[in-house]
Amino acid sequence: MHSFLLNAVPVVVVGLLVAAVLRARREPLWAEAFRRLRRNRVAMVALCVIGIYGLIGFMDSIGWQRDDARVTVIDWLFQRPRERTYSAPLATMTTGEPRPHKLLGRHLLGTDGVGDDVLYLTLKGVRTGLIVGGFTSLIVTPLALLFGMLAGYFGRRVDDVVQYIYTVLDSIPGILLLIALMMVLGRGLVQLCVALGVTSWVGLCRLMRGETLKHRDREYVRAARALGVGHARILARHILPNLLPVLIIQVTLGFSGLVLAEAILSYLQLGVEAGVGSWGNMIDAARMELAREPIIWWNLVSASTALFILVLAFNLFGDALRDAIDPRLRSS
Repeated sequence: MHSFLLNAVPVVVVGLLVAAVLRARREPLWAEAFRRLRRNRVAMVALCVIGIYGLIGFMDSIGWQRDDARVTVIDWLFQRPRERTYSAPLATMTTGEPRPHKLLGRHLLGTDGVGDDVLYLTLKGVRTGLIVGGFTSLIVTPLALLFGMLAGYFGRRVDDVVQYIYTVLDSIPGILLLIALMMVLGRGLVQLCVALGVTSWVGLCRLMRGETLKHRDREYVRAARALGVGHARILARHILPNLLPVLIIQVTLGFSGLVLAEAILSYLQLGVEAGVGSWGNMIDAARMELAREPIIWWNLVSASTALFILVLAFNLFGDALRDAIDPRLRSS
C-alpha cells in the first residue's frame, strides 16, 4: 500500500495539472496567458524538459513482479550487469583489478564503486525527486492556502494565531529544523516529504495572507457580504479564484527548491534510505572519489547535471509563467 501511494503521486500531480489547465482555458484571462506562454520559446523548451523528466519518473513507477522482486520499466530498459568495480564512460576494459579485464557491457556514463551503471542510477533518481516535489507540494499548498486565507479574511485573533505560528517556525533556521525533524521521524521518502511540508508552507502562507487582505475589501466582496453570502462561499467563489495565479506561480517555482532540498538532505545522510535511487545519495557516494587517482568524476557529474537541468527547467518555466499570468506585465 505504501509503495502504491508513492507511485501514484506523479500520476496525481500530472492529473491535477491537466485538470487545472483544461478548466483554466475556458476563462478569457487564462486563455490569453496560455497564448503568451506558448509564444515563449524558452518556456516551451523548459516544459519539454520537465515532460521528459516526468515521463522517466512515470516509467519508473510502472512495474511488475519478477522473481520476488519488483521490476519497473526503467529497470527493464536501462539496468545493466553489475561490474566488479569502477569503469569509465563507454569503456570496454577496466584496470580496476590487478589485471585488466573485459567489461560485461558498455556503460554510457560508466559505473560506480560497486559496479552499478551510473546512467541507470541517475534515471532512478528522477522518480525520487519528482515524488518529493509533488508529494510535498500536496502538503504545503493546502496548509498555506487554508491558513493564509483564514488569517487574511477574518483578521483579529485568527490572524494573530496564524502569524504567531509561522513567525515561530520562521525564526528557526530552516536547515536546522529539517535536520531535527528527520532525526525524530527517521530516514525515508514519506518522512522526508512530511518534514519538508512542515517547514516549507510558511512563505507561501504569508503571501496568501497578503493577497487575501488585498481582496477582502474589494467592491465585489463587500457586495457579497451585503447580500448575505456566507463566509465559506465568499472565500471559495470570490477570494480563491483571485489567489490562483499567484499560487500556481509560487508552487511551480517552489518545486525546484523541494527537489534541491531532497538532494541536500540525502547528501547529509538525512534524506531517503541508502538503497533508494537519489541524486543526493549519488553525490554523497561520489564525494570521496574526487580524491582518488585518477579522479572518478562521472558519478558526481551525472547526478549534479541531472539535478541542475531539472531545477533550471522549473525556474525558467516558473519565470515564464509569471510573465504570462501577471496582469501588470500584460497591461504594460
